[in-house]
Amino acid sequence: MTDARLRRGRGSLATSFFVQGVAFALLVTRIPAIQDRYGISDALLPVFLAAVPVLAGAGSVATGKVVARVRPSVVLRWAQPVVLLALLGVGAGSRLWQVAVALGVFGLAVGALDASMNMLGVSLQRAYGRSIMLGFHAAYSLGGIAGASLAWAGAHWQLPLPVSYLPVVAVLLPVALTGSRWYVDGVPDAAGAAEAEGRGVAFSLLMPLCLVMTFAYIGDSTVSNWSAKYLQDVLHGSEELATVPYNAYMVTTLLGRAVGDLGVRRFGAAGVVRAGAVLAGLGFAVVAAAPGPWVGMAGFTVLGLGLSVIVPQTFAAAGRLFPGASDAAVARLNVFNYVGFLIGSPLVGALGDAWSYRGAMLVPMVLVLVTVVYATSFGVRPGRYGGGHEQPRTVDVG
Repeated sequence: MTDARLRRGRGSLATSFFVQGVAFALLVTRIPAIQDRYGISDALLPVFLAAVPVLAGAGSVATGKVVARVRPSVVLRWAQPVVLLALLGVGAGSRLWQVAVALGVFGLAVGALDASMNMLGVSLQRAYGRSIMLGFHAAYSLGGIAGASLAWAGAHWQLPLPVSYLPVVAVLLPVALTGSRWYVDGVPDAAGAAEAEGRGVAFSLLMPLCLVMTFAYIGDSTVSNWSAKYLQDVLHGSEELATVPYNAYMVTTLLGRAVGDLGVRRFGAAGVVRAGAVLAGLGFAVVAAAPGPWVGMAGFTVLGLGLSVIVPQTFAAAGRLFPGASDAAVARLNVFNYVGFLIGSPLVGALGDAWSYRGAMLVPMVLVLVTVVYATSFGVRPGRYGGGHEQPRTVDVG
């Protein structure tokens, strides 16, 4: 595999992560407008919202089966346009059944897209012989910031959803299709392939990483769903100030992922994950104890730096743990992304109503800190990436 081909593959995959970040942010940040457009009641809205991650989990499981016969790059090449067209469908309909179908297609396609993107990321990292996975997720974070900014502009100017979504999809769709020409599928190493034939993906070995993924997304969904309400209702910040924590969280997530690969090369994946978990736990503790909104915002900001490194390194660890069956491992692990998303927001809401929202913030804090116990699962076999621990490789790429 040539240097130039790997570089093109890396660039095209980063573009795919960016496009997905934009699309997902445009959906979740315009939920109130979607609810108004279709007349979805407050009682029915949670059903619609829960259906997306449930179907995404099903799409991820199906992708794990499909890639046994079809390359992940083929799945990604077709899943991403479907996601974008489904997003457009969410904004273009007028009846309840239409948005239900569009969200259903979006969920299934997102599951296939998330799984196949991370499969390609893991295989590219193996080809590079050093940590590059965080860079892909940094591109996703950048796309999320861009998508949220576009959504803010649409809401500020009171643009109808079709007017808000159509130009974005019209630009991103050809970009995604053009970039898909340079996706690079990995080839498992011989030893890993022989091992995979013997035992496949042992779920008992994958379980620690599944728990880490779940805990990380419980933390992430807590921030995305409750940061604004917490700052305004608990810490008595203004309505305008309440919109800031999630943006600050996204920016620090981007920064953490932008420099995270350097940290992995210098200190190893396990060390970076431990540090991220401790930092995230500290962020939740600051949020829970904050006397006012500015300290609360500082806590959410620290959270972004801590959580930013955990999810990308969890996917990478699955690839290292099962080098001959990394696609299947990533597909199974990706399901727990949606499990955490489904658990996190209702859990914090229920605890907040029954107990207190300050106390509720301690639950994701404890769960994220449990990641420290499982950090040994992030060790690289046979040696660590980066520094003096790089795996042998036949090409040297930038």
